Amino acid sequence: MGIFTNEQQEQISSAIATAEKATSGEIRIAVDKNCPGDAFERATSYFAKLGMDKTSRHNGVLIYLAHEDRKFAIIGDRGINKVVPEDFWETTKVAMQAHFASGNLAQGIIAGIMLAGEKLATFYPFESGDINELPNEIVFMDQSNNQ
Repeated sequence: MGIFTNEQQEQISSAIATAEKATSGEIRIAVDKNCPGDAFERATSYFAKLGMDKTSRHNGVLIYLAHEDRKFAIIGDRGINKVVPEDFWETTKVAMQAHFASGNLAQGIIAGIMLAGEKLATFYPFESGDINELPNEIVFMDQSNNQ
């Protein structure tokens, strides 16, 4: 996929692994070229398709990006949404947009991962026996869904 270099994909996966070392939470990145309609609705659909609603503590976070349409959304499962400040996802999006505006999509994604990871670590710290329930690699939805 041409949006991220192999090095950027590794940096993003590494950022997820680093963030998840401090939490029982799960973070995933889903990428499309295009998003017909609302990005939040699309992200919600992918959240379920990727099994993120099945984590043991319901503390998964999905960052969704439709790069050609310049749309993105962040959603958290019900466990994390109960404890983060009401405006947390919006403030995270603002931090990401600063990178996106300068054309640095990978750094924007990494900024979102780090902010989500900090909140997850605060409310869902890593505990002995925690396992990585979901893969850390970027999921390119347009390739896997043959859109």
